[in-house]
Amino acid sequence: MLRINEVKLPLNHTEPELPAAILARLGIPAADLRGYTVFKRSYDARKKAAIVLIYSIDVDVANEAAVLARLKHDIHLMPAPDTAYKFVADAQQLAGHDRNERPVVIGTGPCGLFAALILAQMGLRPIILERGKQVRDRTVDTFGFWRKRKLNPESNVQFGEGGAGTFSDGKLYSQIKDPKHYGRKVLTEFVKAGAPEEILYVSKPHIGTFRLVKMVEQMRATVEALGGEYRFESKVVDIDIEQTPEGGQVRGVTLENGDKIATRHVVLAIGHSARDTFQMLYDRGVYIEAKPFSIGFRVEHPQSLIDQCRFGPNAGHPILGAADYKLVYHASNGRAVYSFCMCPGGTVVAAASEPGRVVTNGMSQYSRNERNANSAIVVNISPETDYPGHPLAGVEFQRRLEEKAFELGGGTYNAPGQLMGDFVAGRASTEFGSVIPSYKPGVHLTDLATILPEFAVTALREAFPAFDKQIKGYFKHDAVLTGLETRTSSPVRIKRRDDTLQSLNTRGLFPAGEGAGYAGGILSAGVDGIKVAEAVALSMAAEQPAA
Repeated sequence: MLRINEVKLPLNHTEPELPAAILARLGIPAADLRGYTVFKRSYDARKKAAIVLIYSIDVDVANEAAVLARLKHDIHLMPAPDTAYKFVADAQQLAGHDRNERPVVIGTGPCGLFAALILAQMGLRPIILERGKQVRDRTVDTFGFWRKRKLNPESNVQFGEGGAGTFSDGKLYSQIKDPKHYGRKVLTEFVKAGAPEEILYVSKPHIGTFRLVKMVEQMRATVEALGGEYRFESKVVDIDIEQTPEGGQVRGVTLENGDKIATRHVVLAIGHSARDTFQMLYDRGVYIEAKPFSIGFRVEHPQSLIDQCRFGPNAGHPILGAADYKLVYHASNGRAVYSFCMCPGGTVVAAASEPGRVVTNGMSQYSRNERNANSAIVVNISPETDYPGHPLAGVEFQRRLEEKAFELGGGTYNAPGQLMGDFVAGRASTEFGSVIPSYKPGVHLTDLATILPEFAVTALREAFPAFDKQIKGYFKHDAVLTGLETRTSSPVRIKRRDDTLQSLNTRGLFPAGEGAGYAGGILSAGVDGIKVAEAVALSMAAEQPAA
């Protein structure tokens, strides 16, 4: 197969125009084109009235070597890379290993899910522990919180099967380097589990919450059919670490109900909100350090405004869908302000996991057809300047802000809110305009400047008018700000070795995914889960007794 990049066609091109473009690019007759597959499709919307689709295409042609030789100076033509996933080990290779010992995966978010899947596909029968509930029961609890203000600290947007990504836009793209094409494995498994095939080739694939629920269930069934074992409502409260002259060595885990599971291999895929687990790990001496994250608000505009600004006369085109955006501003006080987790045609959701605190997040369904666009607009913070002195100081920083948001919202899990124009002008808001907030249970209008540190308020007040230069109409007086966004990423990093992916000072403990500070989003978390599963298998292979 050959891969052709940068094949450009008009947005409304006809189906025959694509093979015709391939033939023209390669200079071959139609009889020599045996077949083709679209590997990637993106668009260039810089000229709104003449939006262009850009394809990467894998083609099967006669006399492939001759075509390559003739077009050797075309930098956009190359042999198609092999993206098929290859397992690093399997149970047959580990025949001498103690089959009574099984790797344990803590957490069932995207990282834990793919770690479990790969381990199961290698025949290693993982035990998967999840503090929350199965995804459908968790969905009932989560919607119950949004509608009735009844928070279950173990079953919510943050905790339960599928992880925080289940209640999101289901974005499946990332900017991570992926030379081994692990991302392709993630997307392929999602398609097997029921995702639309378009996620394999569109430039910014997404799934949406309702589809994710079904997919997570299907993937769990696959893991169980391969010998994996799920245990829900099974919170890990302790890790047994034996101290040896070479450092710590994991010996097992203890569950909240008192059960103990012996194992020498633990994948720690706990997510960015497992604050009690961070504390337990710190108390057990596992190396943890504070890391930067960001804080800010959810911002809602009419989706039609964003569509018109991004796509002009092509707004609403079915190939383009609901428009997104990406914004960055460098404030005069040295802080960066940027958009994060933009959800076209979505809703702002209550994402608290601890009583007496308010946290926001964004969510979209696959259709992205809700009235508002929403995105987090956040300011970067760091342990060096904003929460120094302790590895878990970032956790306490988050908690203090979330408690303020709870109080300012009225102490009922309503979120505090403000109109964008009022926030920039420094006055409290008293009534909504044309933009009606989507957050449930509800939004209480107030002055959001009283929640955030002064440096963040200053940076945001500069950024909103500046963003209007990038998206005309963005600085809209009655756009709604909803507070507070604090869970942009983990406040800690559970550092691991580059070679074995094990904890710096605890062998057998494999920190993974977003909670450990090694991923950000569904795709990168799934990729990290694959990497860690391979590291576990290689570790188990290395520990086999000599023949």
